[in-house]
Amino acid sequence: MIIIRTQEEQGLIETHRVSKGCWIDARNVDKQDLDRMEHEFGIHGELLTDIMDADEQARIEKEVEYTALIVRLPVYDETSEVSFFTVPLGILLFNDKIVTICQRSSEALEDFSRNRIRGFSIRNKSSFVLNLMGRAAFTFLKSLKELNKRTNAIKDELQRSIKNNELIQLLSIQKSLVYFTTSITTNELLLEKLQKSPLIHFKEDEKDLLEDVVTENKQAIEMANIYSSILTGTMDAFASVISNNLNIVMNRLTVVSIVMMIPTLIYSFFGMNVNIPFQDSRSAVWGILVVSLLASILGAILLNTGNRRKRM
Repeated sequence: MIIIRTQEEQGLIETHRVSKGCWIDARNVDKQDLDRMEHEFGIHGELLTDIMDADEQARIEKEVEYTALIVRLPVYDETSEVSFFTVPLGILLFNDKIVTICQRSSEALEDFSRNRIRGFSIRNKSSFVLNLMGRAAFTFLKSLKELNKRTNAIKDELQRSIKNNELIQLLSIQKSLVYFTTSITTNELLLEKLQKSPLIHFKEDEKDLLEDVVTENKQAIEMANIYSSILTGTMDAFASVISNNLNIVMNRLTVVSIVMMIPTLIYSFFGMNVNIPFQDSRSAVWGILVVSLLASILGAILLNTGNRRKRM
């Protein structure tokens, strides 16, 4: 879907025609939208293919008609196997307009389109890029806090009962943290290039904003690494707990098996085809049963006492 917006005093408003200083916002695009981007706006098909590639890294390049940037944005989709992931956003800076292309919708883009960002202008291309990347870093931080909150809730549930569903959720969160760490790192490389690249010129006040965005992006990287380390340690700890619980169960099953072998051994003697004491007595079966039961109880007591002393 392609939406054209212009900026008025009351904020961004939608329009149906392309004008000077407008923002062409393309999200959840299909093949028809991509064809329109290529033929109507002159965007190269190779660049559109790169933007549609879910694994494309952040970068900046210069074309004759425009300057193209690719930025990674966080996305939340509760219907997906991994709820939090990232997608590439293409930012194309023309002389008279700005075009953004993204295969999904992101909270960072929603904040811009719904006039939630103060003090930004789509007529100022450098300011637009900085504000968008700053909002992306803020959204990363917000998503990381939500992931940490979910991790703590799952840990509390696992302390009561270890279930496969909770472990799968932790694995999904770990994947999200890997996606976030990789994407934020590539965004940081792009910001470093913007500080040195002559392709986009920043004013003095915008340079301060650029430094703030770099700082916030580094904070997001550190937070993602910390949460990832904590989650890895948590999953290793629960793996050790599961292994220890399995050892305890096997220990108990071994004790039960040994105890059950005692009456089996006694009955095996009386099943031999040889002369056995009490074989002609009608009440021998009850005596054998009592002896087997007492032997089993005695064996269970001895094994239990031995386990406690050895702490097996």
